[in-house]
Amino acid sequence: MSNQITVLFFANLREMVGMKITSIDIPDGTTVKGFKVLIGELYPNLIPQLATTLVSINKEYGFDDEIIPMGAEVALFPPVSGGTDGDATRPSFFGIEEGELDLNELVERITTPRTGAACVFTGIVRAVTQRDNPHETQYLEYQAYREMAVEKMRQVADEIWDSWPSIEGIAVVQRIGHLNAGTPTVIIACSAGHRDSGVFEAARYGIDRLKEIVPIWKKEVGPDGELWIQGEYFPKAGE
Repeated sequence: MSNQITVLFFANLREMVGMKITSIDIPDGTTVKGFKVLIGELYPNLIPQLATTLVSINKEYGFDDEIIPMGAEVALFPPVSGGTDGDATRPSFFGIEEGELDLNELVERITTPRTGAACVFTGIVRAVTQRDNPHETQYLEYQAYREMAVEKMRQVADEIWDSWPSIEGIAVVQRIGHLNAGTPTVIIACSAGHRDSGVFEAARYGIDRLKEIVPIWKKEVGPDGELWIQGEYFPKAGE
């Protein structure tokens, strides 16, 4: 028997196959590893990418021996490089935005009567990179698997609260689309009662972890051409 699934493509993989979404039939009992083989047969130009391509099943990371269930939504993407509010005691906001990011609004969302400190990290499109591979950037093109990205942002927040229980509120917002040099791209904000409560470390952890597990990608465009920037992180089982 066969199993019809929905397949989503992101970042450079989307460009290589020329589509965002399709439906295919796979044999019952197909594992993630077997699914990659089938995708390689359907789209041979993807074969060089499949060794490092990540797979999600119904918005959770899938691993080689995992069987793909009936009617699943399966996404393919390279390693990763609306919102929701929490409760009154631990306010939170997670979002993928296409418009400008409002720093004051985000801080207000995570401020409680007990808040005495907020630490905010803001990422900005860098026009000139001086370390590693020096080059110029004209703009970045960001893309995200929106629904899964928001769920993984929640996971990052839960990890922060586990490590720093004194943190009160957390906001994680990523902007997508065409972003010129000098434009803010991401905001991680953490609030707490005092500045010595781990609020600095929590915000730093938030941006580092976002780059590891949240499915967001960027294409860098400059005078020398364009390139999808890929990370090197492979999620562990259970993430």
